[in-house]
Amino acid sequence: MSWITEIARPDIQALAPYQHAVWEPGLVRLHANELPWRAAADGSEAGLNRYPEPHPQALAGRLALHYLVNADAVLPCRGSDEAIDLLTRCYARCGRDAVVITPPTFGMYALCARVQGAAVIEVPLRRESGYGVDVPALLKAVTSAVKLVYLCSPNNPTGNRIDRATVLALAGALAGRALLVIDEAYVEFSGAPSLSADLQALPGLVVLRTLSKAHGLAGARCGAVLADPQIIALLRRVIQPYAVTQLTIEAVFRALEPAALDEARARVSLVISERTRLAAALAARSTVRHVWPSAANFLLVEFADAGAALQRCHAAGLLVRDLRHLPSLGQSLRLSIGTAEQNDRLLQALP
Repeated sequence: MSWITEIARPDIQALAPYQHAVWEPGLVRLHANELPWRAAADGSEAGLNRYPEPHPQALAGRLALHYLVNADAVLPCRGSDEAIDLLTRCYARCGRDAVVITPPTFGMYALCARVQGAAVIEVPLRRESGYGVDVPALLKAVTSAVKLVYLCSPNNPTGNRIDRATVLALAGALAGRALLVIDEAYVEFSGAPSLSADLQALPGLVVLRTLSKAHGLAGARCGAVLADPQIIALLRRVIQPYAVTQLTIEAVFRALEPAALDEARARVSLVISERTRLAAALAARSTVRHVWPSAANFLLVEFADAGAALQRCHAAGLLVRDLRHLPSLGQSLRLSIGTAEQNDRLLQALP
């Protein structure tokens, strides 16, 4: 056992995982208390009357091929949200341990920590440097209680990407102390490669991926933890069996077929093109103070009066994200990139 698991909760290290029913799909299943008939509305390939594979190895293998890592370095889960929850539960002891976050950022990092009873240490992003990471302040904040440092790249809601050199330097500085978790939910829109290629060299690095964004499977709820096999084995002690549904497994395999991947890449290119067009058009509006550069599928836009802009969007039948409650984002809205027609409606709504 190396430091990457030694810093985890001792009770999780000793935990015996749930003993699910034996998985031998070639045999007649009379061992799992399932109904032997399909429901009339069941259009799945495998049959929803049967439990899916408890820990879907075939899915892990397919995701490993897609993400260019070994199969034992992949844990399929219900989106990045479950991945964050699993990591926090495995590494943060209630009332003793802490996680570091860099606001403004994705809210699940802090929520999962607080649900777990762990402390949340905030190291704000530097607005003056385009919401860059304050590396000296972050490293200073990593006390012996900190077990996880969460970074989102491209960051939600600011849209900026953290450069690879910064991440690698942080991972090296945190080695032996805390895991560095990089959430790459939007990496396909950034034009930059994933940091998963650096996992073997940096065992304390964890990469989160999802099929929700670029692959259009937000409703299927499928993500993946990419990490050292020791970390994956630890998380498997905690993840519920049958967490990924049969419908999701089948949807993911279809989404990762060559034709579907070609379509996903074409749509990502279209989103990037529309992002550029929308950013330029919004920057020319008299009501807009600043459009922040984005490497994601959304724009962070600061308005002279965000409340008025929000009302105009709503009146036009458009929902955008109100960020006025977050520090340093007092007059900001987050605008997802839609179709060309939807983006035109957005522009027409904003003078």
